[in-house]
Amino acid sequence: MQLIRTILKRSVMTCLFVLALFTTVGKLSGVEASGIVGFANSKEITIDTRAFDQVKKKSSLMFKQLLSVKNRPLELSSNVMAKEKTLADTIDKSQYKKVEVIATGYTAGVESTGKTKSHPAYGITKSGVKVKRDLYSTIAADPKVFPIGSVLWIPGYGFGVVADTGSAIKKKKIDLYYETVEDVYEKWGKKKLEVYIISKGNGKLSENDLKVLNEQESMQVFRDQMFKPEGT
Repeated sequence: MQLIRTILKRSVMTCLFVLALFTTVGKLSGVEASGIVGFANSKEITIDTRAFDQVKKKSSLMFKQLLSVKNRPLELSSNVMAKEKTLADTIDKSQYKKVEVIATGYTAGVESTGKTKSHPAYGITKSGVKVKRDLYSTIAADPKVFPIGSVLWIPGYGFGVVADTGSAIKKKKIDLYYETVEDVYEKWGKKKLEVYIISKGNGKLSENDLKVLNEQESMQVFRDQMFKPEGT
């Protein structure tokens, strides 16, 4: 008697398991469970194989979609691209005249200008503006070649605005402002390179002119990049 009960119990559990399996297959395939399993008068279970065909098709489709995602190139949003774009990328060099120069670096200190911090003209350029290392930095040049107020693009340095002159800065020589002597030697030194004339000055430059250049809204995204090494 106990054996019969055990067999019946196991038979019922097996039927319930099969029903649950077919119901799940029906949901995955979109075919109702009633269309999958039917009990005939002979109490034999019949299976509608369309359900399994649907599952097979959907599984194949899902696998193909996974492969396509895996092999798809990474697409960056415009914001990410904008962040990665450098200041040099914005310069269309083909439209500007280029001039080969010898460029050196200088500071406002006694080693470059002979003036100490106690000097009333310390850090004041020939144009009257204070030296500045910024998106548009102050540089020295021969005004006969690059008049005061001229804007140059200097690869590896950035934009330079001619604000100063110097007794040793003649012809095609320019002097780039840095805040410390260490910066001059570590970041520049002396280079022979081509610079691009963005605009030619009229011999004048004011603090407001320099402020307007450095505070252009479109330029602020590059402020964090300005001291990073930049390809020439």
